[in-house]
Amino acid sequence: MAGDQHYDVVVIGSGAGGGTLAHRLASTGKRVLILERGDYLPRERDNWDSTAVFVKGRYRAPEYWYDKDGNAFPPEVNYYVGGNTKFFGAALFRLRPEDFGELRHHDGISPAWPIDHQDLEPYYTRAEQLYLVHGRHGEDPTEGPASAQYPFPPVGHEPRIQQLSDDLEKQGLHPFHLPIGVNLTQNGHGRPTHDSVCIRCDRVDGFPCLLGAKSDAQVICVDPALAHDNVSLITRAQVSRLETDPTGRTVTGVVTELGDGSKVTFAADIVVVACGAVNSALLLLRSASDRHPSGLANSSGVVGRHYMRHNNMALMAVSHEPNPTVFQKTLALHDWYLGADDWEFPLGGVQMLGKSDAEQIHGEAPRWAGVLAPDMPFEVLAHHAVDFWLCGEDLPHPDNRVTLDADGNVRLTLDEKNNIAGLKRLRHKLESMLGKLGMREHCLLPHSIYLHKGMPIGATAHQAGTVRFGTDPGASALDVDCKAHDLDNLYVVDTSFFPSIGAVNPSLTAIANALRVGDHLAERLR
Repeated sequence: MAGDQHYDVVVIGSGAGGGTLAHRLASTGKRVLILERGDYLPRERDNWDSTAVFVKGRYRAPEYWYDKDGNAFPPEVNYYVGGNTKFFGAALFRLRPEDFGELRHHDGISPAWPIDHQDLEPYYTRAEQLYLVHGRHGEDPTEGPASAQYPFPPVGHEPRIQQLSDDLEKQGLHPFHLPIGVNLTQNGHGRPTHDSVCIRCDRVDGFPCLLGAKSDAQVICVDPALAHDNVSLITRAQVSRLETDPTGRTVTGVVTELGDGSKVTFAADIVVVACGAVNSALLLLRSASDRHPSGLANSSGVVGRHYMRHNNMALMAVSHEPNPTVFQKTLALHDWYLGADDWEFPLGGVQMLGKSDAEQIHGEAPRWAGVLAPDMPFEVLAHHAVDFWLCGEDLPHPDNRVTLDADGNVRLTLDEKNNIAGLKRLRHKLESMLGKLGMREHCLLPHSIYLHKGMPIGATAHQAGTVRFGTDPGASALDVDCKAHDLDNLYVVDTSFFPSIGAVNPSLTAIANALRVGDHLAERLR
């Protein structure tokens, strides 16, 4: 490549963390380079095809990682501009205030953060505005204070989900409108107006949006940032390692392999790593040197450790009445988030998934053999399906970690039974109410197509930890501003900075933190 390869800031990764940070810095006038290992996701009919997306995994990265026993598995990762937000369900929750403090769980302690909810709250508000979040603060009794209402009213429930909400309230519970990032304008009946970008289809959860109506990082941040002359993007640019000066205190080179096979080394005053919790840790580990023999920013030994991914469970109930809902992802329930009358430990939260269709159910058929009456075809079952996502907290154990083996393969060591007692109780709570919610009793089916056919270790969409921040350089890799303790110009802004993960989708917290770090960097650059 010709031209000046020195920038004010190089951002490695274009997802919720990297894309948002680049957007924040675009208005500073500083030269910002975004390096993305993938390309733009192709716009094609398969974007909305269940068989292509879920059954065949058309857009997943063609790579395999290895578990602690050396068994290969396909991780749930996508390398495109916008990162995994191209496929997320756009559920944009804040962590609860209690999540920032120490929480006692059945299997151990969820540690406190070095910042609290009040520190991040203004950035949560900015993140909700930037990512067009629809919702209503005040409905969820666990959410904590908010300085401003959501910028858009909640996405209205369709009749079957409204009935579910009403039935949950009759049980003394507090269902609320799920906060979701979509570019939707609704009329008085909750339907999209003629000029709405979002059409309220059934392809929001797990699918890329052909219309650009979902608030992913490419649409919301990367593309608008590139409208500034000072921001550049190179796709198909995989960073292999970071090099430092002789003191080991400053990153001086971002060694990158381009799509044509050539290699180039970029330099910047500030280098920001935002590759996702696994790949950010791997990049730092691959960047080991004489000054940093255990990996870059790893004098504490924590890089790659404390990996978290939530204890998730996707389940499908069967409604007595048909469920013709199209846009189903509008409701959530957090009544047992921090505990229950019959259990003192946190259970987690319940939210709706995107609506099942016959192709997804057909992909699950072998797992359900003998469970359902044979006189219910897939199409009928899909028409009666009501889909739930249960999310419990995973605890950050140091032995849950990502490493590189001698051959350079990614090895993910994970205790898949870490703190799952709360999730089991959460399922029991939901299952015990099915009859009162208009569902078939004792018929809550695993919907593992959302979890890569029942392989929990492969469900890496909510990956976090591995490069945690904190005030103690001996127990954390990053300081409170997400700068590496060991280096003067290296920052990490994806979900790897999390010391704990809570029990809500991590994207909004990554976005809010990127805005927070972006303010810090803007001041530093000035």
